[in-house]
Amino acid sequence: MREKIRLEQMILVEGKYDAVKLADLVDAFILPVNGFSVFTSDETKALIRRLGAQKGIIILTDSDAAGFRIRAYLNKLAQGLSVQNAYVPAIAGKERRKSKSSKEGLLGVEGVPAQEILMALERAGAKRCPERQGREITYADLYELGVSGTQDSAARRRALLKQLNLPPRLSKKAMREVLNTLYSYEELCEALQSAEAPISERPL
Repeated sequence: MREKIRLEQMILVEGKYDAVKLADLVDAFILPVNGFSVFTSDETKALIRRLGAQKGIIILTDSDAAGFRIRAYLNKLAQGLSVQNAYVPAIAGKERRKSKSSKEGLLGVEGVPAQEILMALERAGAKRCPERQGREITYADLYELGVSGTQDSAARRRALLKQLNLPPRLSKKAMREVLNTLYSYEELCEALQSAEAPISERPL
């Protein structure tokens, strides 16, 4: 089994199947922008800017015209941040899950061989991430914070995300992934304890 490469930067891909492919290859925060939906999704754009400022960004889109249009938009959106562009080769073919080829007859990121993707990331300047200092944030921690599985947890979750300058409508799963990208458990506790108004009366 291939050992995953732990990367520092956030990786932006077009869709969920691209994200699944990448998740088998690298340990990183992988954000599917849902194709052209990113043009109108304020939450996705806010998340890209917030995490991009903290971690840096690698853009990895398909090699067709649509992919380049999405790439151009993401580069413009992330202007002023640390951005690397990773390019997969234009390979003719069709993904197994699809009944027919794409308009241009090219494989999307999900269908490109793993080695080609890893080479694209390396050429783009992907940075290996050091081992995490401190422990991972768990769902039990979110419960203790009162932002999951408790009365008024949805409102508390939005308040916590707003306090941390993150999009307020992230799901519980997405929130945990984002928090683990930005903080260790200890760092999150420190960030919340230094805030003027605590999210929950529960002890951290």
